[in-house]
Amino acid sequence: MFILKVILISSSGALAPGPLTAATAASGLKHGWRGGFWISMGHAAVELPLVLLIAFGIATVLTREDVAMALSFIGGAMLLFFAYLTAKSAFNTETFTNDQSASPFVTGTALTALNPFFIAWWAGVGAALIREALSIWGFAGIAVLYASHVWLDFAWLIFLAHVTSLSSFSMKIYRSLLLVLAILVAVFGVDFIHFALTAEHLLPF
Repeated sequence: MFILKVILISSSGALAPGPLTAATAASGLKHGWRGGFWISMGHAAVELPLVLLIAFGIATVLTREDVAMALSFIGGAMLLFFAYLTAKSAFNTETFTNDQSASPFVTGTALTALNPFFIAWWAGVGAALIREALSIWGFAGIAVLYASHVWLDFAWLIFLAHVTSLSSFSMKIYRSLLLVLAILVAVFGVDFIHFALTAEHLLPF
Protein backbone atom coordinates (compact mmCIF):
# COMPACT_ATOMS: atom_id res chain seq x y z
CA MET A 1 0.00 0.00 0.00
CA PHE A 2 2.86 2.39 0.81
CA ILE A 3 4.49 1.80 -2.58
CA LEU A 4 1.20 2.51 -4.36
CA LYS A 5 0.81 5.71 -2.34
CA VAL A 6 4.32 6.83 -3.31
CA ILE A 7 3.57 6.20 -7.00
CA LEU A 8 0.28 8.11 -6.90
CA ILE A 9 1.72 11.06 -4.99
CA SER A 10 4.89 11.12 -7.12
CA SER A 11 2.80 11.38 -10.27
CA SER A 12 1.55 14.77 -9.07
CA GLY A 13 5.08 16.09 -9.43
CA ALA A 14 6.53 13.98 -12.23
CA LEU A 15 3.65 14.45 -14.68
CA ALA A 16 2.97 18.11 -13.93
CA PRO A 17 3.93 20.62 -16.64
CA GLY A 18 7.17 22.36 -15.84
CA PRO A 19 10.56 23.42 -17.15
CA LEU A 20 12.01 19.90 -17.02
CA THR A 21 9.08 18.61 -19.09
CA ALA A 22 9.53 21.31 -21.72
CA ALA A 23 13.31 20.81 -21.81
CA THR A 24 12.85 17.05 -22.21
CA ALA A 25 10.51 17.54 -25.14
CA ALA A 26 13.07 19.81 -26.80
CA SER A 27 15.87 17.34 -26.07
CA GLY A 28 13.81 14.50 -27.53
CA LEU A 29 13.63 16.32 -30.85
CA LYS A 30 17.41 16.26 -31.07
CA HIS A 31 18.42 13.14 -29.15
CA GLY A 32 15.39 10.84 -29.25
CA TRP A 33 14.53 8.73 -26.20
CA ARG A 34 18.16 8.91 -25.07
CA GLY A 35 17.64 12.61 -24.38
CA GLY A 36 14.91 11.71 -21.89
CA PHE A 37 17.10 9.03 -20.33
CA TRP A 38 20.06 11.34 -19.75
CA ILE A 39 17.86 14.16 -18.48
CA SER A 40 16.40 11.61 -16.03
CA MET A 41 19.93 10.63 -14.98
CA GLY A 42 20.81 14.28 -14.37
CA HIS A 43 17.58 14.74 -12.42
CA ALA A 44 18.30 11.66 -10.28
CA ALA A 45 21.88 12.82 -9.64
CA VAL A 46 20.44 15.76 -7.73
CA GLU A 47 17.29 14.16 -6.38
CA LEU A 48 18.81 11.15 -4.60
CA PRO A 49 21.30 13.20 -2.52
CA LEU A 50 18.46 15.59 -1.65
CA VAL A 51 16.31 12.69 -0.41
CA LEU A 52 19.21 11.46 1.74
CA LEU A 53 19.81 14.96 3.14
CA ILE A 54 16.14 15.23 4.10
CA ALA A 55 16.22 11.74 5.65
CA PHE A 56 19.14 12.81 7.84
CA GLY A 57 17.46 16.13 8.65
CA ILE A 58 20.11 18.42 7.19
CA ALA A 59 18.34 19.99 4.21
CA THR A 60 16.32 22.69 5.98
CA VAL A 61 18.57 25.46 4.64
CA LEU A 62 17.35 24.71 1.13
CA THR A 63 13.81 25.80 2.03
CA ARG A 64 14.79 29.19 3.46
CA GLU A 65 13.09 32.02 1.60
CA ASP A 66 16.30 33.77 0.61
CA VAL A 67 17.80 30.54 -0.73
CA ALA A 68 14.60 29.74 -2.65
CA MET A 69 14.62 33.21 -4.21
CA ALA A 70 18.27 32.89 -5.26
CA LEU A 71 17.69 29.45 -6.77
CA SER A 72 14.62 30.73 -8.59
CA PHE A 73 16.54 33.65 -10.13
CA ILE A 74 19.50 31.50 -11.21
CA GLY A 75 17.16 28.80 -12.49
CA GLY A 76 15.18 31.36 -14.47
CA ALA A 77 18.35 32.69 -16.09
CA MET A 78 19.41 29.15 -16.97
CA LEU A 79 16.00 28.47 -18.52
CA LEU A 80 16.24 31.60 -20.66
CA PHE A 81 19.66 30.47 -21.87
CA PHE A 82 18.32 27.00 -22.67
CA ALA A 83 15.42 28.61 -24.55
CA TYR A 84 17.95 30.62 -26.56
CA LEU A 85 19.89 27.47 -27.49
CA THR A 86 16.67 25.71 -28.47
CA ALA A 87 15.48 28.61 -30.63
CA LYS A 88 18.94 28.89 -32.21
CA SER A 89 18.74 25.23 -33.21
CA ALA A 90 15.44 25.91 -35.00
CA PHE A 91 17.18 28.36 -37.33
CA ASN A 92 20.36 26.36 -37.74
CA THR A 93 20.60 25.09 -41.33
CA GLU A 94 22.85 22.28 -40.10
CA THR A 95 20.61 21.22 -37.20
CA PHE A 96 21.16 17.51 -37.58
CA THR A 97 24.92 17.61 -38.11
CA ASN A 98 25.96 20.51 -35.91
CA ASP A 99 24.16 20.03 -32.59
CA GLN A 100 24.98 22.91 -30.26
CA SER A 101 22.29 22.23 -27.67
CA ALA A 102 23.13 21.68 -24.04
CA SER A 103 23.99 18.17 -22.85
CA PRO A 104 20.79 16.37 -21.71
CA PHE A 105 22.55 15.22 -18.52
CA VAL A 106 23.70 18.76 -17.70
CA THR A 107 20.22 20.07 -18.51
CA GLY A 108 18.59 17.54 -16.18
CA THR A 109 21.06 18.31 -13.41
CA ALA A 110 20.83 22.09 -13.70
CA LEU A 111 17.06 22.33 -14.06
CA THR A 112 16.63 20.11 -11.01
CA ALA A 113 19.24 21.75 -8.76
CA LEU A 114 18.06 25.27 -9.66
CA ASN A 115 14.34 24.60 -9.24
CA PRO A 116 13.29 25.73 -5.73
CA PHE A 117 9.79 24.34 -6.26
CA PHE A 118 11.19 20.84 -6.81
CA ILE A 119 13.16 21.20 -3.58
CA ALA A 120 10.07 22.51 -1.78
CA TRP A 121 8.07 19.47 -2.98
CA TRP A 122 10.58 17.09 -1.43
CA ALA A 123 10.90 19.18 1.73
CA GLY A 124 7.12 19.18 2.15
CA VAL A 125 5.28 16.30 0.50
CA GLY A 126 8.38 14.16 0.07
CA ALA A 127 9.52 14.59 3.68
CA ALA A 128 6.27 13.07 4.94
CA LEU A 129 6.82 10.02 2.71
CA ILE A 130 10.44 9.76 3.88
CA ARG A 131 9.37 9.76 7.53
CA GLU A 132 6.80 7.05 6.85
CA ALA A 133 9.32 4.92 4.96
CA LEU A 134 11.78 5.23 7.86
CA SER A 135 9.11 4.22 10.37
CA ILE A 136 8.25 1.07 8.38
CA TRP A 137 11.62 -0.23 7.20
CA GLY A 138 14.26 1.96 8.84
CA PHE A 139 16.92 3.30 6.47
CA ALA A 140 16.14 0.46 4.05
CA GLY A 141 12.86 2.27 3.54
CA ILE A 142 14.69 5.07 1.73
CA ALA A 143 15.67 2.59 -1.00
CA VAL A 144 12.07 1.35 -1.22
CA LEU A 145 10.73 4.89 -1.37
CA TYR A 146 13.19 6.12 -3.98
CA ALA A 147 12.83 3.07 -6.21
CA SER A 148 9.05 3.48 -6.07
CA HIS A 149 9.41 7.12 -7.09
CA VAL A 150 12.29 7.36 -9.53
CA TRP A 151 11.04 4.82 -12.10
CA LEU A 152 8.13 7.15 -12.84
CA ASP A 153 10.51 10.02 -13.67
CA PHE A 154 12.47 7.80 -16.05
CA ALA A 155 9.37 6.29 -17.68
CA TRP A 156 7.68 9.64 -18.23
CA LEU A 157 10.71 11.60 -19.47
CA ILE A 158 11.91 8.82 -21.78
CA PHE A 159 8.37 8.42 -23.16
CA LEU A 160 8.04 12.18 -23.67
CA ALA A 161 11.39 12.43 -25.43
CA HIS A 162 10.52 9.49 -27.69
CA VAL A 163 7.13 10.94 -28.63
CA THR A 164 8.60 14.30 -29.63
CA SER A 165 11.36 12.58 -31.61
CA LEU A 166 8.74 10.96 -33.85
CA SER A 167 8.18 14.29 -35.60
CA SER A 168 11.83 14.79 -36.49
CA PHE A 169 11.36 13.24 -39.93
CA SER A 170 9.92 16.56 -41.09
CA MET A 171 12.31 19.52 -40.91
CA LYS A 172 9.39 21.96 -40.95
CA ILE A 173 7.59 20.24 -38.07
CA TYR A 174 10.90 19.80 -36.26
CA ARG A 175 11.75 23.50 -36.38
CA SER A 176 8.21 24.56 -35.50
CA LEU A 177 8.25 22.35 -32.42
CA LEU A 178 11.65 23.68 -31.40
CA LEU A 179 10.34 27.24 -31.57
CA VAL A 180 7.21 26.41 -29.58
CA LEU A 181 9.25 24.63 -26.93
CA ALA A 182 11.78 27.47 -26.81
CA ILE A 183 8.95 29.91 -26.11
CA LEU A 184 7.51 27.60 -23.44
CA VAL A 185 10.87 27.21 -21.70
CA ALA A 186 11.39 30.99 -21.85
CA VAL A 187 7.98 31.55 -20.24
CA PHE A 188 8.96 29.30 -17.34
CA GLY A 189 12.24 31.20 -17.09
CA VAL A 190 10.44 34.53 -16.86
CA ASP A 191 8.09 33.07 -14.24
CA PHE A 192 11.05 31.86 -12.15
CA ILE A 193 12.73 35.29 -12.28
CA HIS A 194 9.44 37.07 -11.54
CA PHE A 195 8.96 34.84 -8.48
CA ALA A 196 12.50 35.57 -7.33
CA LEU A 197 11.84 39.32 -7.49
CA THR A 198 8.23 39.52 -6.28
CA ALA A 199 7.49 36.18 -4.50
CA GLU A 200 4.55 35.77 -6.89
CA HIS A 201 4.01 33.55 -9.92
CA LEU A 202 2.93 34.69 -13.35
CA LEU A 203 1.79 31.18 -14.27
CA PRO A 204 -1.20 29.43 -12.65
CA PHE A 205 0.83 26.28 -11.81
